[in-house]
Amino acid sequence: MATEGFERYRSAYAEQVARLADIRDKRIEQAFAAVPREAFLPLPPWSVISMGIAMRTSDVAEIYNNVLVAIDRERGINNGEPALHAAWIDAVHPKPSESVIHVGAGLGYYTAILALLVQPSGHVEAFEYEADLAAQAARNLASYPDVAVHAASAFGRTLPPADIIYVNAGVVAPDVEWLRALNPGGRLIFPWQPHKGWGPALLVTRRAGGFSAQSLMTVGFISCSGTTEKPSVAHLPTEADLAAIRSVWIKGDRSPDSSAFAVYDDVWFSSKEVGD
Repeated sequence: MATEGFERYRSAYAEQVARLADIRDKRIEQAFAAVPREAFLPLPPWSVISMGIAMRTSDVAEIYNNVLVAIDRERGINNGEPALHAAWIDAVHPKPSESVIHVGAGLGYYTAILALLVQPSGHVEAFEYEADLAAQAARNLASYPDVAVHAASAFGRTLPPADIIYVNAGVVAPDVEWLRALNPGGRLIFPWQPHKGWGPALLVTRRAGGFSAQSLMTVGFISCSGTTEKPSVAHLPTEADLAAIRSVWIKGDRSPDSSAFAVYDDVWFSSKEVGD
């Protein structure tokens, strides 16, 4: 569908999203204003979801609000809440020339926004497990030369070095390869869902002495396909544990100690700060 003439919708929408997310980086608002959301959605009529209520619409103005838009309702896949993504993108703070891995790219909307934020010379590797969505995302992102789309899971595979790993699918535990792929100072954000369907969004940063971790907000995401980690029954974290997280460790680098409250096959979480 044609996307020309909707700049006024995008501008007001970007301002709304930036305000709701209380973003620090003005470039994020500019990126939301620049990328046409309708170009990364199925053809209308769209299923727009707000406050748990869905409505069908072909009015472009309706998708330029802080609403979910369904990509595939039967599979529970949607385009994501813009203000939440704006807050996450602000938290990982993409900078020009950085490399990004986007896990769970869907149809590529937030991939495109990330790609704009790492220009010039930045690069985004986008992974989407659902082959049909990956194929459409590749078409949607064809005009973004610094984006590569992979129809594959980003779980359980060696990944290229990255400054940012942006995960849009819930996991019981982060893949150890995500941690290994982070460059010094690199940031990983993902929905940690040790309890079915919900958990904190965690911001992980690679420091000189390990991986610091910070809980940002409680979220619920569709589960990541292709995951292998199993719940740690003996150390299932409580809500207090989730709030107290300060670091995450690779088991092969450091064995769990008395501060561990969630231990998995390859990684474990701690209430201690990196360096303690």
